[in-house]
Amino acid sequence: MEFGYVDVFATAPFTGNPATVVLDADDADEATMRAVAREFNQSETAFVLAGAAGADWRLRAFTPTGAEVYGVGHFALGAAALLAERGRLPAGRTGYVQQIGTGSYPTEVTAAGDGRATVTIGQAAPEFGGVVADRTALAAALGLDPADLAPDGIAEVVSTGAGHLLVQAVDRAAVDRIRPVPERLLPVLDAVGGEGCAVFSLDPAEPDAHAHLRFVNPRMGIDEDPATGTAAGPLAVVLVRDGLVDPARPVVVAQGHSVGRPSRLTVQVAGDTVRLSGTGLVVAAGSLRR
Repeated sequence: MEFGYVDVFATAPFTGNPATVVLDADDADEATMRAVAREFNQSETAFVLAGAAGADWRLRAFTPTGAEVYGVGHFALGAAALLAERGRLPAGRTGYVQQIGTGSYPTEVTAAGDGRATVTIGQAAPEFGGVVADRTALAAALGLDPADLAPDGIAEVVSTGAGHLLVQAVDRAAVDRIRPVPERLLPVLDAVGGEGCAVFSLDPAEPDAHAHLRFVNPRMGIDEDPATGTAAGPLAVVLVRDGLVDPARPVVVAQGHSVGRPSRLTVQVAGDTVRLSGTGLVVAAGSLRR
């Protein structure tokens, strides 16, 4: 099986969020997929399979711990970018449908011819979940003081395919100070039905960005993710909903600086339509021996 390493939401090689994508994986059983994901040890390893009727391809993705992940995240953009770089997509066509779990997601791919592609994928319609009432416990679970949380900011679960707890901090410095305590954070997430936790502020270093974000998911064994599409989508929805950004403009989220992999995620929100965009840069390729 052929595979590639793809830096997603990257501005240059070895930035963004790396994903491993394995092509032609129809003959691989689930145990093999989990073993390969453990071997590559990326936050997510995606496997491209033949799609059902109406889908151009199907994806399955696993973390190194063997957990299967869904929703439109960086692995989905990375898979489309690798297919483009390997010449697997028809010339002159930019629109596709990829299947993840039970969902089908419209996908646009524009290849630059240098191993880089820009991929745009529609996410699920927004769903709003639980709100954290005990902000003192939340701050402690994140290794912060209560004063580090924005007094009027949200602490709410929002999903565009995966439900994450969005927490607004007072500023970028407070976001950069988080030191999550998994044994405290997991009960907070459980109480509101959240999978992971995205802590953000509205003072990013990049002048054209809207938010500065860090994401952790102890439930999936992710200490910190350099770029999280399933968190950027919900965050953009909230910023538009609350009138904090112009809905006519794409929302730009900066992430990954604290782990040395700066990333840019772009989200367009129009009502219940959420479209996630980012670059995918293939930095290595090879084949698996079985």
